[in-house]
Amino acid sequence: MGLTRREWSKLMLTSVVGLGMPFRRSFALSTQAPVVIGLQTYSLRDRSLEEAIKAMVQLGITSCELWEGHVEPLELQWKRNSTSAETSRNKELLTAWRNELQMSSISAIREKLSRAGIKIQAYSATFKDNISEHDLELAFKIAQALGTDTLTSSATVSVMKRVDVYARQYKIKVGMHNHAHVDKPNEFATPDSFVRGAAGLSEYIKINLDIGHFTAANFDAVAFIREHHQNIVCLHLKDRKRDQGANLPFGSGDTPIADVLRLVRDNNWPIPANIEYEYNGADTVTELEKCISYCQQIIKS
Repeated sequence: MGLTRREWSKLMLTSVVGLGMPFRRSFALSTQAPVVIGLQTYSLRDRSLEEAIKAMVQLGITSCELWEGHVEPLELQWKRNSTSAETSRNKELLTAWRNELQMSSISAIREKLSRAGIKIQAYSATFKDNISEHDLELAFKIAQALGTDTLTSSATVSVMKRVDVYARQYKIKVGMHNHAHVDKPNEFATPDSFVRGAAGLSEYIKINLDIGHFTAANFDAVAFIREHHQNIVCLHLKDRKRDQGANLPFGSGDTPIADVLRLVRDNNWPIPANIEYEYNGADTVTELEKCISYCQQIIKS
């Protein structure tokens, strides 16, 4: 199930904590509730699930958007610069893994995160036009077994009708995730693409707005969130330059991270803001500490 009102209140008090410490320290604002700063675990794609959990505990993360690469075999995930033969072979092996998957394995993952004090806010899966019905439904079964009522997906506009069938069946929200591919009308990138992706579908079809990609595509994240906040299941925080610019350390690009966090905070909107670390830094945990500290200072200001 999703977050209860009590769980949401708890997360709001504990999501941004002491950095680099093996214990957790909460803070609260006297007049404004803090924003839940979570983590898209793709940020920790350089390590296994067990290592990612240790890193999140060290960082004080209490809410995460669990990347499929931390549920499925990490070595079988798509990688840049892979040969066609490697990609084909990994796809075959991943299909076999999915066909044999038992939900008891997913429940075990949920328990590991729960023991570490980490709430699974959403499960992040990929839905493209060529996905099989088995694999499409499997993502919903995994989300259900993980105890979340939310999926996020780098999907296509045209696959969303198929997605909605299972969203209604399982009563699981699906946040359409955007990139900056404005030249590809079947990809989520523009405000119009979100409209087309949800047209005629159920109330379970929502938005997972990546404010970095949205900025790189030259759109106004603040205005979009103000207008569509009721349909946003979570945000992705990253800093990019406009005009398809690069990913940069927080505070170095054009993405209005500060304005977005203050907008969510001041309106008390229950929209988790999940950091997605993608710029080229040094040590992953060190860079994430910087990202969290940046967000913490904004929320406290």
